[in-house]
Amino acid sequence: MHRFAKPSVFLKFTAPILPWLSALTVILIAAGLYFSLIGSPVDYQQGHTVRIMYIHVPAAWMGLFCYVGMAICGAMSLIWKHPLADICARATAPVGATFTALCLITGSLWGEPMWGTWWVWDARLTSMLILLFLYLGYMALVNAFDDPERGSKAGSALALVGAVNVPIVKFSVDWWNTLHQPASIVRMDGPAVDPSMQVPLALMILGFTCYYFVVLILRVRLELNERRIRALHLSGMFEDPETPASANEQAYEAGHNAEAKQ
Repeated sequence: MHRFAKPSVFLKFTAPILPWLSALTVILIAAGLYFSLIGSPVDYQQGHTVRIMYIHVPAAWMGLFCYVGMAICGAMSLIWKHPLADICARATAPVGATFTALCLITGSLWGEPMWGTWWVWDARLTSMLILLFLYLGYMALVNAFDDPERGSKAGSALALVGAVNVPIVKFSVDWWNTLHQPASIVRMDGPAVDPSMQVPLALMILGFTCYYFVVLILRVRLELNERRIRALHLSGMFEDPETPASANEQAYEAGHNAEAKQ
C-alpha cells in the first residue's frame, strides 16, 4: 500500500487519468443539469422548486463523503505518518466545506417556500452546520502551527473526532422528530423518489463525485510540485552558492517534505 502511495507514483498514475476524469465530469454534470432543469417532470406539490433538490442532495452527499475521506486520510497520517495522506486531507477540506456550504444555502432556498422559514434549529440542519464548522476548524487548525507536523497531527485528531458527527447527520431524521423530511434516497425499502427524478439525481451525484476527485488530484499534484520546487530551491540549485539556505529552513523541509523527493 505504501508503495502505491508514494508521491512519485501518484504523479505518474494520475497524469493519464486526469483528462479522462475531467471529461467525464463535464459530461455527467452537463447531462445532469439538462435532465434536472428540462428533462425531469415538475413535482405536483412543489412545482419547479423541486429542482433545487438536484443541487442540494448531491452537495449534502459530497459534504459527508469528503469528510469521511478526510477522516480516513487523517487516520493514515497519524498511524503511518505518510505525507501524501496529510496532503489529501488538506486538499479535501476546502472542497468539502464548499459542498457543505452549498448544501446549507440551497437547503435554505428550498426550505423558505416549503416550510415558510429560511432556517430552523432542526437536528439535520444543525448537525450539517456543525459539519461545516468542523471543516473550517480543521483548516484553521492545520495552519495554526509554525511546525507543519504538529499542525497535521492536531488536524488529523480533529478530523477523527469530528467523524462522530457523520452518522448523526445521516440518521438525525430517523432518531429525532424533526422538521426535515425523512431520508428518501438511501432507505432499506428503496428510494422514495419517483424514478423519473432518480436519473438526473444520480447523474448529478456522480458528476459532483468526479468533480471532487478532479479537484483533489489537481490540488495534490500542485502541492507535490511546490514541495519539489522548494526542495530543489533549498538544495541550492537556484541559490547563490555563497548564500545557502538557513539551518531552520533545511530542517523544516527535511522533516516534512522528504517523500516529495521520491
